[in-house]
Amino acid sequence: MSNRFEGQVVIITGGSGGIGKQTALQFLQEGAKVTIVDINEESLTSAREELSRQGEVLAVQADVSDEADVENYIRATVEKFGKVDVLFNNAGIIGKVGSLVDQEYDNFKAVTGVNMNGVFLGLKHAIKQMIKQGTPGSIINTGSVDSFRGSPEQSAYSATKHAVVGLTKTAAVEAAGHNIRVNSIHPAPVDTPMMAHVEESRDKKNSASVREKFTSGIPLNRYADSSDIADLVLFLASDDSKFVTGSQYSIDGGMMA
Repeated sequence: MSNRFEGQVVIITGGSGGIGKQTALQFLQEGAKVTIVDINEESLTSAREELSRQGEVLAVQADVSDEADVENYIRATVEKFGKVDVLFNNAGIIGKVGSLVDQEYDNFKAVTGVNMNGVFLGLKHAIKQMIKQGTPGSIINTGSVDSFRGSPEQSAYSATKHAVVGLTKTAAVEAAGHNIRVNSIHPAPVDTPMMAHVEESRDKKNSASVREKFTSGIPLNRYADSSDIADLVLFLASDDSKFVTGSQYSIDGGMMA
């Protein structure tokens, strides 16, 4: 295992979920110090205990749609580790699955709050801190294959993932003069509890058939593993991608091809 991130400080929102925790693990294994951020205190504590065996981990409970909470996870990281080098803006929710005309506005606002406002606030305060430090930085936002297409019965989710693209491009242009890079990743279904929730929401009696249908649309004929996603995040966070910014990386097994 390399030490690409020796001395680097990484923040991961949605840090106790499948993708977030795996990405934290891989950053730690490559020498980084990591702050994991999540709203679920129980899963956050469990993730911190597990990850602490690999290196220095700070856990901060936060609602990423609340600006004071976002400012706090940035501040806590700086107080603990002295700086912020990388933000993996990863927290996201699916919300209730159902047709647009049947969607409750409260559900739409909840999904927007996490998936769009949370990304905006993370960008705002991480970039502000990186500029203050005067150091290079990298931010990776989590989009979806649904950033590029309509997604039946997931109007709120699709809308917010489209928004991630606009936020990524705008932030990349604004931050480039400070040597801060901003990119987004766009996974196909990933083998996580969130995807299991989608499957069950589509067909509670036969969620396996939903998984089979999704898988059949992926040329590589499988869901992504969390480690597949983490590998791409680490590439975009590292100097291996030092001339890459404002880009959208599909990681979908050929699904959008």
